[in-house]
Amino acid sequence: MEKIQMTTPLVEMDGDEMTRVLWGWIKDKLILPFVDLKTEYYDLGLLHRNETEDQVTVDAANATRRLGVAVKCATITPNRQRMEEYPQLTQMWKSPNGTIRSILDGTVFRTPICIDAIKPVVKNWKKPITIARHAYGDVYRAVDLETQEPGTATLTFTGDSGQTQTVTVQRVEGPAIWQAAHNKADSIRSFARACFQYAIDTRQDLWFSTKDTIAKVYDGAFKRIFEEEYEETYKSQFESLGLTYFYTLIDDAVARVIRSEGGYIWACKNYDGDVMSDMVSTAFGSLAMMTSVLVAPDGTTEFEAAHGTVTRHYYRYLKGETTSTNPMATIFAWSGALKKRGRLDGLTDLTAFGEALEQACFDTLNAGIMTKDLVSLVEPGFAATAVSSEAFLDAVAERLAKKLA
Repeated sequence: MEKIQMTTPLVEMDGDEMTRVLWGWIKDKLILPFVDLKTEYYDLGLLHRNETEDQVTVDAANATRRLGVAVKCATITPNRQRMEEYPQLTQMWKSPNGTIRSILDGTVFRTPICIDAIKPVVKNWKKPITIARHAYGDVYRAVDLETQEPGTATLTFTGDSGQTQTVTVQRVEGPAIWQAAHNKADSIRSFARACFQYAIDTRQDLWFSTKDTIAKVYDGAFKRIFEEEYEETYKSQFESLGLTYFYTLIDDAVARVIRSEGGYIWACKNYDGDVMSDMVSTAFGSLAMMTSVLVAPDGTTEFEAAHGTVTRHYYRYLKGETTSTNPMATIFAWSGALKKRGRLDGLTDLTAFGEALEQACFDTLNAGIMTKDLVSLVEPGFAATAVSSEAFLDAVAERLAKKLA
């Protein structure tokens, strides 16, 4: 069989631990036998980030902006424990995802991969729920302070003109902790535009939630900017497609989500999106069945799995033990990137390959061949067999080859 050709490379960002191992297996078993793969490769493994003082992450993000499509492996964000585990590290490097999101000014869309054999914990959910997470600011760029004596905290903004604005935060009579968070109007606007455009592209309703009744200025700005963008730019397109834009308070949104059938995009601020994406993925089955797509305002797109590097399985793998690590989300990162590259370059066979790869995964799962984490989640009466990661990939490869023959 002649390999499917590519014209423009993908940006390929390699990662850490067990997902790095899976990365190589996926390429060797599911992509390279069928596609003349062209990538611009960046090693975002922790030790290489350390060697380059994290410049490789910046270079990968800039390459993504230049080429338009990237696929990323899960990576380690070091904490104190990781500093002890990797004594070569010169500092606790920032999250690569955070750096890439900041450079691309992107919005993260996370969607569960659903199969009939695994029903959501919320029984009335019939369609996937996509979480759109604003990937800038709030507590993730906050500054913290701990004080020990009585006193008064103020917040002061000093403009380049020299003018200042000051508000009193609180007077305390003893030890206290403080936190100052911020966001930027242009980032919120980019977030809104990405959400509305993604809703149009995927033909899904868009829900948005904050707590503007409490954070009247902060969350109120989010609400106002979304309304401005909808009314001025997207309303006519939404109406022509029969789509709905809906705003409500975050607590009301949670209640509505639980009672819904799914099938929409739920846009959330940074922290809300962080929490709710894990809740939704778990309720649908497994974080290993959650895709993650970063979309920039100019359409630049990065695909990755929503989960981490699967450290526990990696150390078992290093001991020579066979692991049953679920590769689904990482496979779908590759298939999503290849489909996007195919659409941008007008390569219908490359797009069709990505779709065939995903269907081969579904066919394998529907045949009862799956990794151990999914076997315990299947509906009663469904015959499922737990296999190793490599055995699962081999089963997918067999079905993919038949589809492409």
